[in-house]
Amino acid sequence: MKKVLLIEDDIVLRENTAELLELSNYKVITAANGQIGLDMASKEKPDIIICDIMMPILDGYGVLDGLSKQSETKFIPFIFLSAKTERQDVRKGMDLGADDYITKPFSEDEIISAIESRIAKAAILKEERESFQNNTDNSEDELRTLNDLKNFFDDNGTVFNYKKNDIIYNEGHNSNFIYLITKGAVRSYKFDENGKELTTALHKEDDLFGYTSFTQNIPYRETAVTLKDVEMVGISKAELKNVLINNHKVTLEVIQLLTDDLTGVKDQLLQMAYSSVQKKTASTILRFAEKINSKPEDPIKISRNDLASVAGIATETLIRTLSDFKKKGFIEMEGRNIKILDLQELQNIY
Repeated sequence: MKKVLLIEDDIVLRENTAELLELSNYKVITAANGQIGLDMASKEKPDIIICDIMMPILDGYGVLDGLSKQSETKFIPFIFLSAKTERQDVRKGMDLGADDYITKPFSEDEIISAIESRIAKAAILKEERESFQNNTDNSEDELRTLNDLKNFFDDNGTVFNYKKNDIIYNEGHNSNFIYLITKGAVRSYKFDENGKELTTALHKEDDLFGYTSFTQNIPYRETAVTLKDVEMVGISKAELKNVLINNHKVTLEVIQLLTDDLTGVKDQLLQMAYSSVQKKTASTILRFAEKINSKPEDPIKISRNDLASVAGIATETLIRTLSDFKKKGFIEMEGRNIKILDLQELQNIY
């Protein structure tokens, strides 16, 4: 026998409707106002709720809102029963998530038909939810996206904390871990044959870095240093290799990540080779702003040498260009701090 919760403050209508439903083989429980009804819904778990709108203490809209916030009641079919017949009232009720809206006065056939159809619909939707849940449970351990992989790092990785300017690893060291930055920013660099430091990459929060090879024990090809205080999590190469073997979909995501990295390096090399000094400088400032700060307009505390190494130009040339940008009002400089004053102009140059 299906259970109906009837919430209605009019005692005569409540008793008459309850009797009608009981004669149609429903078990009926009643509530005289919205607050009592909301409490009874949580306790009794009815198969369907029929609720008046205009009631003391808590109206029907409040009941529906309260039901939607509780996991045990949010899927119970809900029918508004009201003398309010204006189109906006009906629309408001349906927009809040009601399954049906019956206006007073109503016929026996009308209310019984509405109850039967809504209970049947709820049963179908319940089966679909359970089927979906079963499929999800069967594959809950499968990683499908890069975001899933990052969550795996968060859940299973070793936590590392570094202060600003700390070395995370040096070029030539064994590459035991792949890292995910959870806070802060990291710069990777290496030295050319003349001993000049060249920045190879900038990594911000939520970036993966430190991968040289997922299958071979190849040492790090560059040095990684923190640009500010950093928190990150690391997974050993052996563990990550097993993850990729068992999760083919996320492997494709990692391949795309590597492809994007290669494209970025290619673009950077082309810019270093062919762009003007002003374009290189503007682009480098914007890249550091993006990696170090959540807001580009915040000051960037970075050395001129670091900026020059990323831009691929001499430090003296960079300083002259920065001075020119300052005169034009694009940036402001104080010591090692650079603050972007006109983001649009720098982007136009870039």
